[in-house]
Amino acid sequence: MVGDLNPKQLTGLDDTHLVPLSGGHRLQSDVARAYAALAADAREAGFDLAVASAYRSFSRQLVIWNGKARGERAVHDDQGRSVPMSELSPALQLRAILRYSAIPGTSRHHWGTDLDVYDAAAVPPDYELQLSVAEVAPGGMFDALHSWLDAHMAEGRSHGFYRPYDQDRGGVAPERWHLSYAPLSVKCAAQINDELLAACWDCAEVAEAMLLREEIERNWSEIMARFVAVPQDWCPRQSWS
Repeated sequence: MVGDLNPKQLTGLDDTHLVPLSGGHRLQSDVARAYAALAADAREAGFDLAVASAYRSFSRQLVIWNGKARGERAVHDDQGRSVPMSELSPALQLRAILRYSAIPGTSRHHWGTDLDVYDAAAVPPDYELQLSVAEVAPGGMFDALHSWLDAHMAEGRSHGFYRPYDQDRGGVAPERWHLSYAPLSVKCAAQINDELLAACWDCAEVAEAMLLREEIERNWSEIMARFVAVPQDWCPRQSWS
């Protein structure tokens, strides 16, 4: 897709900018073509580059978010331990969730530019994918794929895909499995602001109130800097910047 997304597309309320992939996943058409090229390169190297998650709607992200805020879905710390959400203040609940989950309306998965990947050839068909640190760590079952991706990114041969969460910057936890198509996602990220998000959260299409909203708005500048924005050096600034 050429050009900017409209506000509803940016926030996951409109999916008309997407095309289908196998497995029920969806991406923007330019991203789908780039992914197909990357997957073909990976196949030649002996990997089966598969999509675990691509587009995610606002409603789906809201279910995840509110479930964690209510304590109905597990929230984990960096050591993989369950966080006792009922014992935390709203401020600490918010930061615990944000370590691994995006605020509805801010997820990069809304744009159709980002996807989570794994090597389907490295595991049996019935393997229950976790997208965990252990799976992608050195010696993990998907380490070889990601080391191959590292080399291709460094050489500029990753068809525009890079990692926005490649390291721990004190906000979102590192996600080696998360790839983003920079030629489009850089433009999407530049359009996110507090007015756009407030309009999204107040939209009549949003059936359920987002929990912890007051806490988010009270600390918006910090939340935006630590958990929404990513540094400009996450990808090479080429013709798309």
